[in-house]
Amino acid sequence: MRHRTFLAFILPSALAMLLFIALPIVSVAVQSLYVEPPKVLVTVQSCTPFACTDDVQVDERATAELRKKHPLGGFNGLGTYTDRAHLAFGEIAGILGQNTGFADTLGRIYNLPFYRALAFTLAYTFIVTPLAIMLGFSIALAVNAVPRAIKGPVIFVSLLPMIITPLIGSLMVYWMINSEGIIGATLQWLFDDPNLYLKASPTLTWIVIFLYGVWTNGPFSFIVFYAGLQTMPLDTLESAMIDGASRWERIRFVVIPHMSPLVTFVALVQLMDNFRVFEPIVGFNSQASATSLSYFIFSDLNGQFSQLFGSAAATSMLTIAGVVILLIPVLIRTWREFNRKAA
Repeated sequence: MRHRTFLAFILPSALAMLLFIALPIVSVAVQSLYVEPPKVLVTVQSCTPFACTDDVQVDERATAELRKKHPLGGFNGLGTYTDRAHLAFGEIAGILGQNTGFADTLGRIYNLPFYRALAFTLAYTFIVTPLAIMLGFSIALAVNAVPRAIKGPVIFVSLLPMIITPLIGSLMVYWMINSEGIIGATLQWLFDDPNLYLKASPTLTWIVIFLYGVWTNGPFSFIVFYAGLQTMPLDTLESAMIDGASRWERIRFVVIPHMSPLVTFVALVQLMDNFRVFEPIVGFNSQASATSLSYFIFSDLNGQFSQLFGSAAATSMLTIAGVVILLIPVLIRTWREFNRKAA
């Protein structure tokens, strides 16, 4: 392909990526270096027939003029990244300087808001991603082996979690595990404990969210692996059967090596998607027991008194950095395999 033809082919995609990905990221990065301008407070005297009192109120007009004059707010540099609501360098230095036990130190760091959200996000990513890949691969093998007459309905049922909107699906599961739901009421009856409530335990809340994540991510892995199984060379499988290989040996030594590029692709997509987990937190109303970096951003943008754009932007940039760090090992492995095949 000529360079001119290649440039003409890639130019629309490059422009779209520049306008809708690169420029917004640059804008968020710039916003993360600023903090919201302070509100202008005025003292208003209120008098009654008996006495006068001074009340402090927000001067909305002066505040609006200040924000108009400084739309980005005050420059804060990397101060937002290092404050207590984010990386909390000062607090961590103080905790480490006290030379307490490892468990106590880890627990105190976990109590910091950003690290609590990061801990859940990482746990969700590293638990849900491999389990969803294994579930999708198992379903693909099972569906590929069923008779053609029932293959269509089985595929439809397997894709149901993908069809349901994630927020609606999490709400449905939340209602089921609620104390008045079918699962919650059944557990109370089985254990004869009317006070048994899954959401009362942070550990059980995490487990339920992880299981929900595996259930909703499994169909994507399934549809990719099922498509890959259709490209499986039958002569290779038949040769393995003639040599006496069992079903498990055929899967291990023939099917899995053939599907390894798809495993890498699915892992890349799901690592990025799971690191941005958000809907289950809202659907399960579990922010008291389990919160994520994406929910952290949502909270900053929907504050009770004001929108913390700088804080949300800093968390967004840290989230992007986390995704890049997670993808580096997978990308390095893909690059090495590409070079080995090219050689």
